[in-house]
Amino acid sequence: MDDEVPLDRFADWLDGVTVRLVRADLGEDPGPADQLDGLLVLGGRMSAHDDHLPQIPAVRALLADAVRAEVPTLGICLGAQLLAVATGGQVHVDAPPGREAGTVALRWRPEAAADPVLGGIAAERITLMPTMHSDAVVDLPRTAGWLASSPMYPYQAFRVGSAWGVQFHPEASPELMRRWAELDALPADEAEAMVSAVTEADEQIRRDGRALAQAFAARVRG
Repeated sequence: MDDEVPLDRFADWLDGVTVRLVRADLGEDPGPADQLDGLLVLGGRMSAHDDHLPQIPAVRALLADAVRAEVPTLGICLGAQLLAVATGGQVHVDAPPGREAGTVALRWRPEAAADPVLGGIAAERITLMPTMHSDAVVDLPRTAGWLASSPMYPYQAFRVGSAWGVQFHPEASPELMRRWAELDALPADEAEAMVSAVTEADEQIRRDGRALAQAFAARVRG
């Protein structure tokens, strides 16, 4: 969706999966959803309602088709917001609570413990993950299972059939977070606080991010 939002660490963590990068923002087409073994939709600096950009409605349609075809799917940040809208939820652009940046303290709901993708990192009541967003899911799709929340934004993780949406960035390294702070022109003190928080928690973030990626890869292989 955006050349500034790469796979980053996920490039090394999707075990046993051959990844084909499709740049929807450049007009590339992944093909029909029912011909895909899996689908991973990353983030971007646009919004889930930017329909003047042709890739936005195209990706929403792809996500809806993937859910109907029961294709293992993971949407991260904007990808999660697009998944929510594609399946009947709602996203608020520039949501009133404001920017959530740095680390987010995920609070797992009881349903997460048995989840095949997120259950492995939901054993602890609170999990830290990198985050950087201003838009947010404000209503889940009717058929969604709610898996995690944060004090600032309630819908941090959810599942719709074969698809998972996570508002946080399990793929992001501290270096990538610093790059995003530069792109958003954050004040120096805010940027340093954001990167420091991610760096301080990086051992746990790396462990849990890898576990999530490997669990999703297992669904794709299966």
